[in-house]
Amino acid sequence: MYPKLYPYNLVIVLVVLCMTAFRSAESSRSVTRYASITGLKAEKVAYYKKLHAKVWPTVLRKIKACHIRNYSIFLKEIDGQFFLFSYFEYAGQNFKLDMQKMASDPETQRWWKETDPCQQPLPDAQEKGEIWSAMAEVFHAD
Repeated sequence: MYPKLYPYNLVIVLVVLCMTAFRSAESSRSVTRYASITGLKAEKVAYYKKLHAKVWPTVLRKIKACHIRNYSIFLKEIDGQFFLFSYFEYAGQNFKLDMQKMASDPETQRWWKETDPCQQPLPDAQEKGEIWSAMAEVFHAD
């Protein structure tokens, strides 16, 4: 009926099929969810918020390069104490190696020199020389 449009229609169909296949592969990748909690020093709340209002682009690129996505940090005050809740999804193949890459990055280390003094580890993390306490997932729904 429209012979001149046929090649274009075929290209459109192929593009749509490729995009659908890519999305399917993307959604079928294994994703592990991580949540953690730490305290935040009351006198550092404003500074911590200011830092995170403009996270350094190099730090954001490193987070993405280490297969972390959907990363959020929430703040909650309870009885005059401040707590940070962190959530992210890891879509890589080797979490330990990716975290080592992040920890060895000079810009990330510089970022942590700004953020770490703001935080107040909970006792279980402090015993291990860590800042964030891991949390167990008890429920998830997509």
